[in-house]
Amino acid sequence: MTIPLTYNLRNLWERKGTTLMTALGISLTVGVLVTALALINGLKATFQATGNPLQVVVLRKGVQAELSSSITEAALQRIKLLPQLGRRPASEPGASPAPLASPELLSVVNLPSVDNPAGMNVTVRGLMPVGVSLRDVRPSAGRWFSSGRHEVVVGESVAKRYRDARLGKRIHFGRGDWEVVGVFDGGRSAVNSEIWCDLNQLRADFDRQGEMSSVLLRVNSTDQIEPTIAAVKDDRQLNATALTEQAYYAEMMTSGLPLQILGTFVAGVMAVGSAFGAMNTMYAAVARRGREIGTLRALGFSRGNILRSFLLESVALSLLGGIIGCLLALPLNAVTTGVGNFATFSEIAFNFRVGPSTIAVGLIFAAVIGAIGGYLPARAAARRDLLTALRET
Repeated sequence: MTIPLTYNLRNLWERKGTTLMTALGISLTVGVLVTALALINGLKATFQATGNPLQVVVLRKGVQAELSSSITEAALQRIKLLPQLGRRPASEPGASPAPLASPELLSVVNLPSVDNPAGMNVTVRGLMPVGVSLRDVRPSAGRWFSSGRHEVVVGESVAKRYRDARLGKRIHFGRGDWEVVGVFDGGRSAVNSEIWCDLNQLRADFDRQGEMSSVLLRVNSTDQIEPTIAAVKDDRQLNATALTEQAYYAEMMTSGLPLQILGTFVAGVMAVGSAFGAMNTMYAAVARRGREIGTLRALGFSRGNILRSFLLESVALSLLGGIIGCLLALPLNAVTTGVGNFATFSEIAFNFRVGPSTIAVGLIFAAVIGAIGGYLPARAAARRDLLTALRET
């Protein structure tokens, strides 16, 4: 014989004030956890959407990010000789097909953003037309930059978050002002948080002639990925290392690790308080319902049934708080924000992602809080003496 759940739900309803206050405390804890998970999921989705499975990033040996890397022009010419590289049609009749190798230079520029008027660092990438063709991007406004001019195109996320980086405006860095002539759409990828310009013009402005941060390669098939990486690493004259473009951006997920740790820590600390809140609520319920407990024992319900009943009541209370917490976090879904990328020392924009799995984790977390907070009161209710409980008023 089992005590029906409706008994517990009715008791929660009769104690509306206490139930609501306890549920709101738990909801804040769950809301913090769900928000932290939504942030990490959004950042992960952005990096996972970046990179082509047929592309390889070449960096200087010993570094992990483009900003701290340096590749020489001599190394670039050796890299272009790799037999695994794809080829694009020659630009002139009779010329040999050009290898799909994009030399690129990275820098950062500080711009006032909608969140930080004092300014945030934004990645500036100097590249050639081949580099644009290797990305899955399309212009959404304006046009592409012209070679040899102080012109830039910006990702849609940059255009939304930085008022000085909108179409027709000018950005100052290097030796002058750069006109924003276009906005491009990179989907959900990290390139939406970048500014692009002509490689040679960027080199001239920063006195880095013949230098580049990385080389992006496109191979013919996935079977050529590992041989290409091995060829780069084994060539001692290159002094370079290589990894797939997808692996490169996956490693950048470390930028979200401090936020994940902080969010989990705060949620854990709040969970302790929420568990004590649920415990106090259930102890008060046990104290007020002594005669009910005695009646249940007299009707033949065992101590185990009473323990399970009060434990379920605590879990139901916490799940109510969990549902409220998830509802509080739900409006953040698809909201755009930005965090500093420790690999590039610049901001990367992404959307919060509150999905079914995130909500499920939040509800499970709430149920665990309820189970931990409700166990001792439930055990106290189950161990009450029958005659003593019946005598209580």
